[in-house]
Amino acid sequence: MTATLTNQPAAATGQHQWVYLFHEGNAGMRNLLGGKGAGLAEMSNAGLPVPPGFTITTEACNSYYDNHKQFPPAMWEQAMAALKTVEQETGKKLGNAANPLLVSVRSGSRVSMPGMMDTVLNLGLNAETLHGLIKQTSNERFGYDAYRRFIQMFAKIVLGIEASKFEQILEAKKHAMNAKADTDLNSADLQDVVTQYKALVKQETGKDFPEDPLQQLRLAIEAVFESWHNKRAVDYRKFNSIPDTYGTAVSVVSMVFGNMGDDSGTGVAFTRDPNTGEKALYAEYLTNAQGEDVVAGIRTPKKIAELQRQMPEVYQQFADIAQKLELHYRDAQDLEFTVERGKLYMLQTRSAKRTGVAAVKIAVDMANEGLITQEEALQRVEPTQVYQLLLPRLDPKEVAKAHQNGQFLTKGLNASPGAASGLAVFDADSAAERGANGEKVILVRPETNPDDVHGMIGAQGVLTARGGATSHAAVVARGMGKPCVAGAEDIKVDPEQRRFTVNGVTVKDGEQITIDGTTGEVFKGKIAVIDAQFDEQSELGQLLRWADQTRKLGVWANADYPRDAERAVKFGAEGIGLCRTEHMFFEEERLPIVRQMIMSAAPATALDNKLTRSQVELDKADENKQATAQQRRDDVQAEMTASAEHKLYYDALNKLQEFQRGDFYGILKAMHGKPVVIRLLDPPLHEFLPSYDELLVEQTELRVRGKHGKRLEEVDRLLKVVEGLKEQNPMLGLRGCRLDILYPAIYEMQVRAMMQAAAQLKREGVDVRPEIMIPLVGTAKELQIVREQLIPIVEQTLKDEATKVSYKFGTMIEIPRAALVAGEIAEYAEFFSFGTNDLTQMTFGYSRDDAEGKFLLQYVERGVLPVNPFQTLDRAGVGQLVKMAVEAGRAARPGLKVGICGEHGGDPDSIEFCNAVGLDYVSCSPFRVPIARLAAAQAVLAAVERDK
Repeated sequence: MTATLTNQPAAATGQHQWVYLFHEGNAGMRNLLGGKGAGLAEMSNAGLPVPPGFTITTEACNSYYDNHKQFPPAMWEQAMAALKTVEQETGKKLGNAANPLLVSVRSGSRVSMPGMMDTVLNLGLNAETLHGLIKQTSNERFGYDAYRRFIQMFAKIVLGIEASKFEQILEAKKHAMNAKADTDLNSADLQDVVTQYKALVKQETGKDFPEDPLQQLRLAIEAVFESWHNKRAVDYRKFNSIPDTYGTAVSVVSMVFGNMGDDSGTGVAFTRDPNTGEKALYAEYLTNAQGEDVVAGIRTPKKIAELQRQMPEVYQQFADIAQKLELHYRDAQDLEFTVERGKLYMLQTRSAKRTGVAAVKIAVDMANEGLITQEEALQRVEPTQVYQLLLPRLDPKEVAKAHQNGQFLTKGLNASPGAASGLAVFDADSAAERGANGEKVILVRPETNPDDVHGMIGAQGVLTARGGATSHAAVVARGMGKPCVAGAEDIKVDPEQRRFTVNGVTVKDGEQITIDGTTGEVFKGKIAVIDAQFDEQSELGQLLRWADQTRKLGVWANADYPRDAERAVKFGAEGIGLCRTEHMFFEEERLPIVRQMIMSAAPATALDNKLTRSQVELDKADENKQATAQQRRDDVQAEMTASAEHKLYYDALNKLQEFQRGDFYGILKAMHGKPVVIRLLDPPLHEFLPSYDELLVEQTELRVRGKHGKRLEEVDRLLKVVEGLKEQNPMLGLRGCRLDILYPAIYEMQVRAMMQAAAQLKREGVDVRPEIMIPLVGTAKELQIVREQLIPIVEQTLKDEATKVSYKFGTMIEIPRAALVAGEIAEYAEFFSFGTNDLTQMTFGYSRDDAEGKFLLQYVERGVLPVNPFQTLDRAGVGQLVKMAVEAGRAARPGLKVGICGEHGGDPDSIEFCNAVGLDYVSCSPFRVPIARLAAAQAVLAAVERDK
């Protein structure tokens, strides 16, 4: 079968060009021709052995979808013209019974998506051309082998028939003939397989297998376009943030055959090891096979040494080409090749996918070799690849086995990367106790709250049924460098029975589980992990030193404990941008003292205020009223002295001050010579108390059982306090600076402890740079009040310590109003730190845990939002508030230091924005410091590129 074709170029007719012959393209046309098409064009133009062919553009794919799945006008005609040129170059014709041309129809987006879209090989075969192919090759077995492969692949990809049905036929034939491999079947066997395959197609579709090669080609091109939106491609794009608008190109390539005997074969190669980055040819090869056999894992390939042994000259030619391509592209290449009867053909070159380890090593090695610049090396490594190097991860081989043998349980949110195995435990106390005894445990909770922090410290990782990627569990786990899978809603956690169930499987207390915080997967049993190490002298250390020379943004860390600070310094942090003091309050030995403070805070503060008022009255009293005023003050003083609540309040504060002094001493010492921003107490007080509902249940049970002792009195008192502190929306209620304005002694205790610790270190010769951050400021007056209250405490403490310490007062900008009046607030602040977690929450009007658990992920999937705004900063809304506040703040106070300390401080896209608006630093969890160092350098380089 032949067709009447014209080879008049599109440009000559004034049509839009949808189709390019290989010699018409080049590597710079990747966006239009896809990676595969651009690579084939570049190799063809370089004179390398590439089979003739042409590429249909990504624009054609997008037009296909825009035009209700119809080819764009003139595309098919241009493809036919290009096909005629290919026929002339090969001396063969598609559909010609005597001298048939066979082609492959291959997908290829501008971004490598290996295996995500579809390819059809051996297209053009039918009953007539089969005999021509056999006559051409004098190899009947090869002809039928090519035909059965084509029917199976075409039927699966184009006709939608399950591949397993064809595999069953092939396996049955192998079993009947006592054949171990496909290659053991002879031509008669394969002819029978072809007959059965055709019968299966007729049975499944009600139609005969398509015989017209042009119809086959048209259907195959449509199928490749359709594969752009298959599930695996869509999932892959979502995971890798690849836009749906890119589309796929379609390359139509004249077939060369690796399955024509022992002098033929096919292989896949990388010019450097994609796992380690080692500078060595990394390749696999199969004799008497087609490319699909290698990439689909149908047969187990051999190392490239097999080709070197069988055909040394071909091997050397291939090795030379591989080296030339790497030098030409100045990057490690992923190559596909076929040997047909001793002749080498190159079928693909593209930038090689690689692990984080390999990405860093290849970039640094190539820079050291002079192949690329240091700036290019920085741009070659994805920040997330750096993170991979620093976290334990599961062995991929063991994960694959776990999926096969039924160990996989469920998948939740990949809230904090890394992997861990341990015994499932269902309460924080057990996790802390068993962890302290050397057992490896995973803390499993319906959700975590701050009371669980000691359990999280003792656990290897955290699994929760509820909560999002910015939930407490996720934020704290990231800060600790521990893996966390959150929001695994299929899991039903029963803390009372100490077990969870999921998909019919029950996991009890003490049973082994494994979590992968990088993927969100949960497994039963233990899966081996690969440990990560950070060495400043490694390739990663070298890359990050280059990044430090390039970036403008400082990179600080969020750290609540000295161990976190030490880790942050190891990873290159230049300061602590957020030390959350409330996490210190939640530690087990302190929590009773904190509760004692809270229980007595209201009556004690009322007495303090009463004394203050009486002192003011005394100070203002004239001579006639002096005695009366003095008596009132004395009476209040006596009332205060007699008050048990007042004594309990200040006893608790004094004890906490000792703890806090030790806390601040440790973290300031760890950051010797570097600034430490310490946020004063932020959360609502009720978070430190037992749950209202739990107390109510306990109170009821005690009364029903007639137990009217001390415990009931304590519960009654606790319940009264909790009820008094209860709020409809506590995150917008009495917390942060508002708490200080009502209960000033708490912040006073904290700054006193801070300055005592700083003074002691100063005397010991340690360079300390404390910066005091006042949270949740919404008005300049709030900051003014708190600052003026605390400065005398700081100065008096330093006077008592007979030491001078340099310090700063600043605030966290986390309320939209604060961003709008930043100029006023800057009058009382020496620094701003943007708390973008809360700023995002308040700007969008989302409760982040509820949003992520209920609708936010669907918003992203449906395109309502481009990304999760709690993971990547919303530039259009939240970002504008940040930009506005920076400009207004610096206008009011030139030299105002400005940073960001929310989760966005470790997100590369958000870091680019921070660089653009002129922030001084970003602050993130210690394990994300290396990512931020690289991302900050890349932001500078990207800005330079834009300005060119």
